[in-house]
Amino acid sequence: MTTDRFFTRADGHYHFARWGRPIVPIVFGVDDATLGVVKGAIEAVVALAGHKMAETDPEQGANLFVFFFRDWDELLAVPDLDRLVGGLAPALDRLKAQQANQYRAFRFDADGSIRAAFVFVRMDEAMRAMPATDLALLQAVQVIVLWGDAAFRDTPPLAMANGVAVLRPEVAALIRAAYDPVMPAVARDASHALRLAARM
Repeated sequence: MTTDRFFTRADGHYHFARWGRPIVPIVFGVDDATLGVVKGAIEAVVALAGHKMAETDPEQGANLFVFFFRDWDELLAVPDLDRLVGGLAPALDRLKAQQANQYRAFRFDADGSIRAAFVFVRMDEAMRAMPATDLALLQAVQVIVLWGDAAFRDTPPLAMANGVAVLRPEVAALIRAAYDPVMPAVARDASHALRLAARM
């Protein structure tokens, strides 16, 4: 299996990063029932990776921020969000022009590992049509590592099995390999992809 495409940026450069600290999620814009679904999906993907979750991040409180909303402009009213996510205003203009329904932004520790992530999901018709469990799993998968721009352009990370959305076996294997303790938390050389493939 060719794995380098999963972590290749639009400019052709290879860039892999995984979380370097336990994940502490906080979810906005959902009811209590859906909150449990979202956090459950995150817990499942973190467990698959062999990574850890925690009750709090000592520096930030939370470090995985998940927002569900109806319109991109709603984000402009969230206090200090523009400070947490650099370049938010121009990004929103671009997302509105593209009629995008999701966006992810990452922040990194000094060693290049993921320090924090921000997940924005605009609940348009397509997103509302998805079962909450499927939507939550999709978002959890897409934030567990720093995927390349075209990682899932041709094949989505989820597949249907007996009417239930599940993570594709090759993607699950890739996530497990990415969090193998002997593998680096950050890589910018495509030879890293060969090492991943050997562990899948």
